[in-house]
Amino acid sequence: MNLANKLTFLRVLMIPLFIFFLYFLPAPMLFGYFNLNTIIALLIFIIACITDAIDGYVARKYNMITDLGKLIDPLADKILVLSALVCFIQVFWIPAWTVVIIIAREFVVTGFRLAVVAKDNKAVIAADIWGKIKTAFTMGAIIAIMVFHIAWDFVFQILFNTYVNRQLLYLICDILVYICVVLTVISGITMIYKNRKLFKQ
Repeated sequence: MNLANKLTFLRVLMIPLFIFFLYFLPAPMLFGYFNLNTIIALLIFIIACITDAIDGYVARKYNMITDLGKLIDPLADKILVLSALVCFIQVFWIPAWTVVIIIAREFVVTGFRLAVVAKDNKAVIAADIWGKIKTAFTMGAIIAIMVFHIAWDFVFQILFNTYVNRQLLYLICDILVYICVVLTVISGITMIYKNRKLFKQ
């Protein structure tokens, strides 16, 4: 196993830690204002996203691109992103129906990839530009949603000494996840359309 693939598996190993700090561990406060667990979960997620960028760079620069990497790299991204989104549902940060659409797309695309591999183990489908845009934006949206929730009460209630309805926060988060849904659907359609010949087979 080369370095790029090891980084991908490292990203997968970070996922249980992210879930543990974001959802399961009782939340102490930092300086009386910030949810410490959410901050730790945010840092873990950012590090995982960085490994995603690094493993792709390493694979291309040092010619470490393999069929295994083409398959597990997008899977690792999906598991990381979906874990965060499902946890966000549990804490009522985003609407559940948006995540249902995203998960449905991932099942369809992953099933399509596995079917192609089963038919011909040399015909691995790598992520296209739309898939990369979708993944990058969704990861950025997840980071933004966590940052907004960490900072909201501190910024408005401590620094500005005023109460601001949290519905605005939820609206911002909803808009971000709606864009994620649109990009997810577009990337799924384009991937299947580009590989429609394999689909017919």
